[in-house]
Amino acid sequence: MANGRPISGQSAEKVMVLDLEGRSIDPFEGTKDAKVLVFLFTSTDCPISNRYAPTVARIWEDFHNKGVQFSLVYPHSDLTVEEIRKHLKDFAYPCQALRDPKHLLVKKCQARVTPEAAVFNSKGELVYHGRIDDRYVDFGKERPDATRHELEEVLKAVLDGKAPAQKAVRPIGCYIPELP
Repeated sequence: MANGRPISGQSAEKVMVLDLEGRSIDPFEGTKDAKVLVFLFTSTDCPISNRYAPTVARIWEDFHNKGVQFSLVYPHSDLTVEEIRKHLKDFAYPCQALRDPKHLLVKKCQARVTPEAAVFNSKGELVYHGRIDDRYVDFGKERPDATRHELEEVLKAVLDGKAPAQKAVRPIGCYIPELP
């Protein structure tokens, strides 16, 4: 909340996505207790996205009780709800899932690949988009452990009322396909 106000989209154009029940929702509405919104774009068939599942769960555990709301976003229009639910279960994701088959949230978040994070502050402003950390240097080049943890650094800064050190960092992952 910003000065007692919930996060809202702040733009004239509403962004509508689908929940797993098939309802059309605005992911910026109904976030009354959130200080920060994090959208994590993922894919069921991207090996890099899937390798990040434990990292996402750990970050969720560290921040969800501090006013950070996490949503996994599935941007592939051909995925079924059953496939998404199986993916959530198989990889033990603790956060809610959204479907973005029309890429409205993809565009608002400037997402290009999975996995990619987008962070919005309490004013509904996109303050960061990019990689979760630097474990992947390039395609086929993975460090044993990350040395930079951009998403966590951004969340700490925003929760402290500061601007993130970087607004965007190029992520490595599987490209989000264009809409047909």
